[in-house]
Amino acid sequence: MEYNFKEIEKKWQKYWKENHIYQVTENKEKPKYYVLDMFPYPSGAGLHVGHPLGYIASDIYSRYKRLKGFNVLHPMGYDAYGLPAEQYAIQTGQHPAITTEKNINRYREQLDKIGFCYDWSREIRTCDPKYYKWTQWAFIQMFNSYYDNDKQQARPVEELVKAFETRGTEGLNAACSEELSFTADEWKAKNEKEQQTVLMNYRIAYLGDTMVNWCPKLGTVLANDEVSEGVSIRGGYPVEQKVMRQWCLRVSAYAQRLLDGLDKIDWTDSLKETQKNWIGRSEGAEMQFKVVDSDVEFTIFTTRADTVFGVTFMVLAPESEYVKQVVTPEQKEAVDQYLDSIKHRTERERLMDRSVTGVFTGAYAINPLNNKHIPIYVSDYVLAGYGTGAIMAVPAHDSRDYAFAKHFNLPIIPLIEGCDVSEESFDAKEGKMINSCGNGLDLNGMEVKEAIAATKKFIKEKGIGRVKVNYRLRDAIFSRQRYWGEPFPVYYKDGMPYMLDESKLPLKLPEVDKFLPTESGEPPLGRAKNWKTEDHYPLELCTMPGFAGSSAYYLRYMDPHNDKALVSKENDEYWRNVDLYIGGTEHATGHLIYSRFWNKFLFDRGVVCEDEPFKKLINQGMIQGRSNFVYRIKDTNTFVSLNKKKEYDTTPIHVDVNIVSNDVLDIEAFKKWRPEFATAEFILEDDGRYICGWAVEKMSKSMFNVVNPDDIVEKYGADTLRLYEMFLGPIEQSKPWDTNGIDGVHRFLKKLWNLFYQGNSLAVKEGEPTKEELKSVHKLIKKISWDVENFSYNTSISAFMICVNELTALKSRNKQMLEKIVVLLAPFAPHISEELWHELGHDHTVCDAQWPEWNEEYLKEDVVTYAISFNGKARFSLEIKAGTPREEIEQMVLNHESSARWLEGKTPKKIIVVPNKIVNVVI
Repeated sequence: MEYNFKEIEKKWQKYWKENHIYQVTENKEKPKYYVLDMFPYPSGAGLHVGHPLGYIASDIYSRYKRLKGFNVLHPMGYDAYGLPAEQYAIQTGQHPAITTEKNINRYREQLDKIGFCYDWSREIRTCDPKYYKWTQWAFIQMFNSYYDNDKQQARPVEELVKAFETRGTEGLNAACSEELSFTADEWKAKNEKEQQTVLMNYRIAYLGDTMVNWCPKLGTVLANDEVSEGVSIRGGYPVEQKVMRQWCLRVSAYAQRLLDGLDKIDWTDSLKETQKNWIGRSEGAEMQFKVVDSDVEFTIFTTRADTVFGVTFMVLAPESEYVKQVVTPEQKEAVDQYLDSIKHRTERERLMDRSVTGVFTGAYAINPLNNKHIPIYVSDYVLAGYGTGAIMAVPAHDSRDYAFAKHFNLPIIPLIEGCDVSEESFDAKEGKMINSCGNGLDLNGMEVKEAIAATKKFIKEKGIGRVKVNYRLRDAIFSRQRYWGEPFPVYYKDGMPYMLDESKLPLKLPEVDKFLPTESGEPPLGRAKNWKTEDHYPLELCTMPGFAGSSAYYLRYMDPHNDKALVSKENDEYWRNVDLYIGGTEHATGHLIYSRFWNKFLFDRGVVCEDEPFKKLINQGMIQGRSNFVYRIKDTNTFVSLNKKKEYDTTPIHVDVNIVSNDVLDIEAFKKWRPEFATAEFILEDDGRYICGWAVEKMSKSMFNVVNPDDIVEKYGADTLRLYEMFLGPIEQSKPWDTNGIDGVHRFLKKLWNLFYQGNSLAVKEGEPTKEELKSVHKLIKKISWDVENFSYNTSISAFMICVNELTALKSRNKQMLEKIVVLLAPFAPHISEELWHELGHDHTVCDAQWPEWNEEYLKEDVVTYAISFNGKARFSLEIKAGTPREEIEQMVLNHESSARWLEGKTPKKIIVVPNKIVNVVI
């Protein structure tokens, strides 16, 4: 019987669906295991072969854990809001919900063909009102909470109000946008609007003025990853930096907990380091610098307070409110021109760009330690969101300050003995300080760390600054001027925002006549009719960003049909958090930070029982495209094959990889591919084939190297696709897709099939396995068990191939052994495994089989090959029965006929026996 993968795969996919094989319920009789994929945004292009890589890896592990006796939750859903769907709606007038539904159906069709063990009864879509009701609910909780720095916890705003009523801000240590000070009487004297304004300063979800990436053409704020080189990735429209009043989430309040939590989770060191750098904790001091001949005084943050003596200029971020306060009339035009020239650059681009730009404001600041006057500049290498948006520049000990000083010919003052102020010496000298000043601070001879501590103490005692811990992590901008997103549960009264009652949730997206901003510049929701509350208060016109729906989706999977809570206490305490999370590295500083923050907030409010959402996280690599080229002879429509192109003047042209097989071009398909190639002529290899060139590039439509998984499934089957994607290399590494190697994996499955069948009959035999069979299969059990636990799937595929080859050579058809192989293979190739499992006489799914255990007794070698050395040089080898006593081994070596030549009649001084490896005779 031939291996008919098409019939087999359709048959078992139907069986799994009809029998709800992958549907999971909470079961306290079993240990739980929660496996999660970063859920996809369903684009119109559908999946290419790179997308399923992580899904296959998680599917293998989910099936494995189930076979090990775990109750496995493995859900899937869709991150359904996004700018592409909205832009398509703007272009075509078709509602984003329609295109999103179409794209989701396409994704589901493709995912089903690959045979994933998802529990589709728990599917979520972020655009479903039943889902985003809980995103809106969480936002309300954040609005009604503040962060208590002393308790390191989110607390109800009502507690803050009570504190204000009894003691004002006295003793208050809460995360806030700016420090406020008032008494209880002053609080009580404020009207409702004034009190609400004060509370906004402390809320975790708050309205604030913040710098954003504003795209006028798209009419919306963009995230950093939606902008490249000053233009939007979607459409290529100019993007500028602009201060706007936006909804924000006070993620910065959780900075230290986000750092500390990294010690509790099993993530890679590189990923943890990325998060640490993004959070950016630094200990230092805040100091006040006064502006000469002005009442303006601004604050700077520095980690090297001891270097204040080396300050030779100040720099303000272009967005800083201080710029317009200090710029002189003479310099205003130059400053305005500079600000206009850099407004299209995002913060990320400014951080990465090492070029020097800036402009003098005309103003000077006073160094508080030595009273020297220093010029104030504006430059885009300083960011408004880090520290205070103003820096003291110490060019002798900072590379960017040094470059700026050299560019503008500003002084450079060394502070450390032996520092030669070269480009290589920044912060590299931990020598002795040589500077002091006349106001009581003497740092002469101090080590750097000692000098920093002394300076901090001095500025604190003198009242010119304070010791402070600073974080690079900024609050999340949470507003988008788009239609296709979660509506805010917010209405406005007397200009102040209030939350809808929870009974009014979900607040659904209204219908609009167009998906564009209004003629007056309002977001698209401004086009909705009667977008008001029942009391006729206007509703918020912005929508939430994409990460709103993806920040807590893992919790909803635990209890997706609960209309009373995001997740019930019972279900949350059973599933607790995600045991294994698989996704791309591109989410290291966005989604993962926001999800961890969101989870910690819900933990504070008693909604969830775990402080961290994802216990173990693996980043899958990228599958790159393998492009193919044809070579056209210039000024002709003739194409020359690869090995003959050196004889001609040719131009390489990307060709659709789907009409190339093992680098051999299907000439007839090529002629039909594009009209201009219909009359093409060819210079072929001597064997009559046209061989294409190739290169590894990003998988892209423009390079015609996108491979549709549907095509692979149609030609080779889903099991072959699954095995081959794992066989390409370690899951964490990027690797090229190369269809040339897929035949070998497909042949392996056929070879496995032939172990079970002879002709059209099942040829499996009962009886006790031989010693060789036991050794081969138990070696496989041990190898696969280790590989799966360590996500070394590529070596697992090799081990399967070796075992099948060994059993084929042994002409083995032993039922006991083949049954174990089927169970081992089931996570990797579930369709063929299910078929063979049932052919072996089982009436239940292979998914509920028991993972086999190996027996070390079967793995012991009968004979061991020893390398025999004389004075450390290997001379010959000797096979010795395993377990032979040391004395007998020594005697066997000395008595062997080959030893006489090397002993030369001498008596050995010593014989060293390394068990199962080497015998070294020392003469």
